[in-house]
Amino acid sequence: MTSRSLVGYESWGERAAAMALDLDPAVVALASQPFRLIWPDGDREREHSPDHFARLADGTGVVVDVRPQDPVDEEAAAVFAFTARICESVGWQFRLVGDLDQPFRANLRRPARYRDPRSHRAAVADRLREVFTEPQMLLAGAERAGDRLAVLPVLYHLLWQHELTTDLVAAPLGAATVVRLAARRRS
Repeated sequence: MTSRSLVGYESWGERAAAMALDLDPAVVALASQPFRLIWPDGDREREHSPDHFARLADGTGVVVDVRPQDPVDEEAAAVFAFTARICESVGWQFRLVGDLDQPFRANLRRPARYRDPRSHRAAVADRLREVFTEPQMLLAGAERAGDRLAVLPVLYHLLWQHELTTDLVAAPLGAATVVRLAARRRS
């Protein structure tokens, strides 16, 4: 879990992008609309507030704007190009994120609900680590670990923490999703 505070969003796309950043183990801090850029453009003043700012574990700053690719018109493209130049000038990365593909977008929501440390139960987590030493289907492994209603929240928490792993991009998360113990656990 990147932040112990709420991160704002103004659209479902921004929410999905924030969740994807929160899931990324390289991201250690995340803020919403962290600053406003104001610059002269001919006879008018322009301004832009990027959607998110992320700090990576190596100290790198990442500015993220979220915009579906279809409605990026010439004016918006110019704003994003200006933002990218400003970011580069201060040593930050700039990412323009479009709509996240399904099923990844949907797959973020389920484990995100269990990212809070309150979802962790040490004994259940230990049993899940044992069970998923060998890759197997999510529901079958959960049932091997105990009562699935008690086990699934911990399983999703361990997925969010990168202690268990699966492909969240290729197919919808479900009973037949293959889960395994991650090569190394997130600290």
